Amino acid sequence: MKPVRWGVISTADIGVKKVIPAMLRGKGMEIAAIASRDLGRAQEAAQKLGIPQAYGSYEALLADPSIEAVYNPLPNHLHVPVTLQALAAGKHVLCEKPIALDAPEANQLTRAAAKTNKLVAEAFMVRFHPQWQRARELVRSGTLGEVRLVSSVFTYFLDDPTNVRNQAEIGGGGLYDIGCYPIVIARYLFGAEPFRVTAAMDRDPTFKTDRLTSAIAEFPGGRHLVFGCATQLVPRQHVQILGTKARAEVMIPFNAPPGQTTIIRIDDGSDLSGANIKTETIPACDQYTLQGEVFSAAIRGGPPLEFNLQDAVCNMRVIDAMFRAAAGGTWQTV
Repeated sequence: MKPVRWGVISTADIGVKKVIPAMLRGKGMEIAAIASRDLGRAQEAAQKLGIPQAYGSYEALLADPSIEAVYNPLPNHLHVPVTLQALAAGKHVLCEKPIALDAPEANQLTRAAAKTNKLVAEAFMVRFHPQWQRARELVRSGTLGEVRLVSSVFTYFLDDPTNVRNQAEIGGGGLYDIGCYPIVIARYLFGAEPFRVTAAMDRDPTFKTDRLTSAIAEFPGGRHLVFGCATQLVPRQHVQILGTKARAEVMIPFNAPPGQTTIIRIDDGSDLSGANIKTETIPACDQYTLQGEVFSAAIRGGPPLEFNLQDAVCNMRVIDAMFRAAAGGTWQTV
């Protein structure tokens, strides 16, 4: 397969430090260009990462006819506008999460992608990691019994006012940044959409972003997602999947370290001290590499994307409902 030529919009940390190095190691793709509104920053990143071309504007990169696909890790409020620009320029787009600020905005991408016949996907790298594929297998196989509860916590501490995650006007806050992960994982494991949600939020008095969000999502069949996410608490990640026979715990659920094995623990609950826990070790990989390879293969006519743009719209609908629930203090229909 001829490698897909990728361009990266911006020198955002997640791209420069995580996604680009991972994609450079992948098969079927090459990072051919990077753009910044500051040419010097683009050139510095290109030199450091071994990227052949640097551009001093996003428009210049999008005008390059050799670029086939674009990775968009810009701040949240620019996900849709710049993705629309990329589609208009004839590029496929892998866009960071959340793909939009609300579902109606995300639907703009649905119409544009259909019109241009280009692929657009939300960059939830976790679903490409074998640990989550194994977790879903445990759910589907009945190993855990009837799975009725997914419980998750995802937190970090960040009080820098200049960081985009702490700027409410451009889509900062915990639910957008990390609360989206438990939502997408519960939808992935249950293979269904929640029909109603409720949520509570504590907002930073200065930033006005949600620094602590707790939420419940109710799925058909009496199944629940319960999670908390926070931007000003001690760093912690966990996901537990509870069934009628056993539970599974994914030990590093979201930021699985590249190149290292990961662990899933399975416990039948017969000894509360954990003496009967069984451990499964998942081979080392880089979930960002796998994500890029799958998207690139789809561009070349390989297997279609399992999670398309409509999936991203569905995730945004859940987030929208949680914001409404927190504002109104009620259950909200998704």
